[in-house]
Amino acid sequence: MQFGILGPLLVRSPDGDPLTIGGPRPRALLALLLIDAGRMVSVERLIDGQYGDRPPAEAANAIQAQISRLRRSLPAGLIEFHGAGYRLAVSPDDVDAHRFERLSREGRRLLVAGRFPGAASSLREALDLWRGPALADVADAPFAGPQALRLEELRLSAMEDLMEAELGLPEGSPVGALQDLVAAHPLRERPRGLLMRALEAAGRPSEALAVFDETRRLLADELGTDPSPELADLHLAILRADRHQVRRVAPPAQLNRLVGREEELARLAALRGARLVTLVGPGGIGKTRLAVETATRHDREACFVDLSLVEGTGQVAGAVLAALGLRESALRGLPDPTERLLAALAEQDLLLVLDNCEHVLSEVAVLARRLLAASPGLTVIATSREPLGITGEHLVPLAPLPTDPAVKLFAERAASVRQGFAVGPGNLDAVLRICAALDGVPLAIELAAARTRTFGVEEIATRLAEDDRFRLLSRGDRTAPTRHQTLHAVVEWSWSLLDAEEQALARRFSVFAGGASLEAVERVCGPDSAEPLADLVDKSLVETDGERYHMLDTIRLFCAERLGEAGEEGRLRAAHAAWFLEFAYRADGHLYSAEQLQWLALLSADNANLQAALRWSVEHDRATAARLLGALAMYWWLSGRRGEATEHAQRLLDAIGPESGEEYALVVLHAVPDTGSPHWKQARTALHALDRPMRCRFGPALWGMLAGPPEPGEPVSEHVMGPDPWSRALDRLSGALLALLGGGVAGAERELESMLAEFGALGERWGMTQGLDLLGLIASWRGEWGRAMGLWQEGVRLLEELGALEELADVLIRRAEARWRAGDLRAARADCERAEDLARRLGRPELMASIRLRQGEIARHEGDLAEASRHLDAALAASGIDLLKAHGARSYVLTALGRLAEASGDAGEAARRHAEAVDTAVRSPLATDLACAAEGLAGRWLLDGAAAEDGDPAERAALLLGVGVALRGMAVAGDRDVARVAAAATEVLGPDGFAAAFSKGASMSRDDALAVLGRGR
Repeated sequence: MQFGILGPLLVRSPDGDPLTIGGPRPRALLALLLIDAGRMVSVERLIDGQYGDRPPAEAANAIQAQISRLRRSLPAGLIEFHGAGYRLAVSPDDVDAHRFERLSREGRRLLVAGRFPGAASSLREALDLWRGPALADVADAPFAGPQALRLEELRLSAMEDLMEAELGLPEGSPVGALQDLVAAHPLRERPRGLLMRALEAAGRPSEALAVFDETRRLLADELGTDPSPELADLHLAILRADRHQVRRVAPPAQLNRLVGREEELARLAALRGARLVTLVGPGGIGKTRLAVETATRHDREACFVDLSLVEGTGQVAGAVLAALGLRESALRGLPDPTERLLAALAEQDLLLVLDNCEHVLSEVAVLARRLLAASPGLTVIATSREPLGITGEHLVPLAPLPTDPAVKLFAERAASVRQGFAVGPGNLDAVLRICAALDGVPLAIELAAARTRTFGVEEIATRLAEDDRFRLLSRGDRTAPTRHQTLHAVVEWSWSLLDAEEQALARRFSVFAGGASLEAVERVCGPDSAEPLADLVDKSLVETDGERYHMLDTIRLFCAERLGEAGEEGRLRAAHAAWFLEFAYRADGHLYSAEQLQWLALLSADNANLQAALRWSVEHDRATAARLLGALAMYWWLSGRRGEATEHAQRLLDAIGPESGEEYALVVLHAVPDTGSPHWKQARTALHALDRPMRCRFGPALWGMLAGPPEPGEPVSEHVMGPDPWSRALDRLSGALLALLGGGVAGAERELESMLAEFGALGERWGMTQGLDLLGLIASWRGEWGRAMGLWQEGVRLLEELGALEELADVLIRRAEARWRAGDLRAARADCERAEDLARRLGRPELMASIRLRQGEIARHEGDLAEASRHLDAALAASGIDLLKAHGARSYVLTALGRLAEASGDAGEAARRHAEAVDTAVRSPLATDLACAAEGLAGRWLLDGAAAEDGDPAERAALLLGVGVALRGMAVAGDRDVARVAAAATEVLGPDGFAAAFSKGASMSRDDALAVLGRGR
């Protein structure tokens, strides 16, 4: 909820709807609680605030009555009683006054730190919260006056802070606002000092001096005092200002504000004592703009030298002389420009900005060294695509803009060419895609924003996605340097500064998607690549973090065009695919050990390259593509990227046949979701025919998880598992899982304990999570809740480490079911909500069947049958999506729908749903699925005295409960539905009669159980 007291009292619901709070006393009481939001307010304070020094005799009762009225207007539980007082259980940030104070403090902190853009932003946001005088409609309450005065004083201070912050901005000239503030508060000195500074900055010093004279007269007349020492010092400084200096080229005034470089500005402010600072980065990254912004914020006079117009050698010193405004006659007798500069700057206190140094780098470096050595008062800020490379140089590399500043920059620049443009829900996605496609490069974003005058943002995003960026961004500021008027020209300028060896490596490097390690560059581009690669880093064509090398996508696309022109693309693509196949095999060997996380990270870093290699191989080298699918199978599964293989596998499917054996089976696993398709039948045959272990060690695990357990009588190859320790542990896991799902709980548990120890000895997390999950399930069936939750918690931790989000969702769903049985509905609901979020992020709608099932069961047991029906109907629809587990998922949902019909008293619907559940579960090879359906059917016999064909309904119910135990291998602790049916049957049969019928069912074989279920329907 949101509350407002900066104006009339305002209360809004979480949906944004206004709530009415009736009566002056309750409104005042709510305002009083809001002033201390989230904290307990004593009854005594409430009485004082409402009635002042003369409270009525029954003031405490009156306060209690007002609280009661408030509670009827507000959501339940919002006002808490704590013995001696009341607390409004909201966050202070939900109240505009507290939010205002927080933002004002943050603005003041940023102002003191010299971070004017951030300060101005925070202060504007704070002041925008005001809707009128504070506490306007409860002003008669005794507490309101002092609080309103306090808040109004804070508001005035924030306004003054904002004016000072705006004075620090390059475009800041708040003269008009300050004149209004001075008129409204004529005796406050701070606004008058700010107005004097603003007038001085605007080139109106005489008006600034007039403001001081007016202030001095007013203070003398009204207060009998003189201006403060600070105001007097400012007056003296304006009087002494020297306006007869040589006319130097000042940093150019900017037409718009700098966006998104707060961190770099802070770093430059911290380097204010450094004498040589070089801003480095690729073309269009904003080096010049940042240098200008820094110079305008500096407390020294600055001179700006644009070296982009310098051609040839020996002209840099002359360009600096011209920018300094020094005529030759001023330094007669010193013909050498450098000597003239040394003489001119020897005693100067100056900030010299040398812009665009990359094409005259050596000459600039020599000149800067000499000038800095001879002129102690000189500071140099240079901009270049590579460092000057001299002692004492401080580098400030400029990276692309992060997402939020990039979007903000696009929005501001687009609004300047298309009136009314704003980024909102309808176009945010397109703007995000534009900024991502342009690598967050400010110039490219500004060029794209300029095109909103002609195109919509969706059209721009689409064209950029089609790599049409150079043609699309071919119009820019006509007054800008030629190399900045189009995106192509920006990159071409950098390309022209490379020598032949650097150009060759740059175009070859373009085959890498998402960067590369030095080893990869040397293997793909040539063994002598290290030296020119370092040169490309120096020249800002390639970035590095010390481990990997990366090229901005805009630069990479330009270089890729040059690669095609050189006729090298086919050879480089083949070398790229060959290297990443080798890398994938090498990494796969480490995924079965304690080094798993390290190698998953290495593979993830090269995921874009692996995708590019696979994409090329599917078209040009299908044998390599098939091998890549196998080598990456475990990586894709563990990192939740299995979907990334689908499109490649589907394209490969038509080009590879069953005769390929293992390769064909792996392609089918990734390409075909329907396990009943002819491709799956052929894949089964191919795998059963193998007379050797699968080369892909993860292949048997993948097959088991996706294909499910073998059908009765289905032949199974005994050779697919390898002899290594991991494969032996996997074989044991497979046997234990089949035993568990077939009702052999005790034997499965022993195998799982041994298997867990084997995977643990290897340090392999995925295998450990399988054992932990299944052991947790068994412990929960026994009602060993502490042990079960401990096992699952460890499993969840390992899955989170791996990033195996699909399996994490599965485990959360199973844990939610156990928590529901243990009676912890809040924790069960939280697990469901997290699993639901994962299912959406992963694009796994089939998981929703199990999630909605759990949510529906929770709602039913809480008595909300309508909510249960909504969830279970959704679960039934989703259960048809999961083609791999349709029988099991669907039978559980049908059983839940049958129980819901029982709760609603609809005997016919209950009978139909339970019959459908049994029919569906019979087709599942898992005894556990059938056990659940049998227990569900048991409840149907006790509904409305349903008649059995042979025997008493209660006896039939007890028998079916026993059948469930026979099929599963044990009873499940905490199952409230089973307990309800058992209690009802016992009441009819008596303890002995129930025990006899139950024991008969519990001792049945699967065939006998199936016969009973057939009659039971």
